[in-house]
Amino acid sequence: MPDARPRRLVIAITGATGAVYGVRLLQHLASTEGIETHLIISDAANLTLHQEVGMQRRDVEALANVVHKNRDVGAAIASGSFQSDGMVVAPCSMKTLAAVALGLSDNLIARAADVVLKERRRLVLMVRETPFNLAHLRNMTAVTEMGGIIFPPLPSFYHRPASIEEMVDHSVARVLDLFGVEHALAPRWTGMKPPADA
Repeated sequence: MPDARPRRLVIAITGATGAVYGVRLLQHLASTEGIETHLIISDAANLTLHQEVGMQRRDVEALANVVHKNRDVGAAIASGSFQSDGMVVAPCSMKTLAAVALGLSDNLIARAADVVLKERRRLVLMVRETPFNLAHLRNMTAVTEMGGIIFPPLPSFYHRPASIEEMVDHSVARVLDLFGVEHALAPRWTGMKPPADA
């Protein structure tokens, strides 16, 4: 009987603001046993990584198990026969959202996302833009109707975050929950505390 394959997650980082979400996701998954990460970084993301988190492409690639070039549409993850548990685009630009919504598959990120959808696996798009125009909203609706999950990384304040890192980790934790990946990145909600004068 063949050995069970590791859990595989495809992680894509696009040029939208919020590169820290992809980096933090990779950092956590790199320290989680039994998960194999396949990473794609777009050319625009390479610029954003340097601008926002001060990291070079090679430093981010070192966090992944396997790295694919975005132009390599013949990569293993471009086929439905490649078994994975799903894909996260963190962050997801409006260009990538549109490509996924329209099934363009014009680069490996869009193709890998298309494969995840057609194979009925979990696709999570951490979309980054504000405000949304009608094209953005229609594209998000289209992806949702195809089975994808639109996940704007919106900060929560009920747990009173003390830093940007805590706000980022809370969103990353919610994404990990969607894939059933154990973590201790953010506290679990245990209910509203009554006011002191109640």
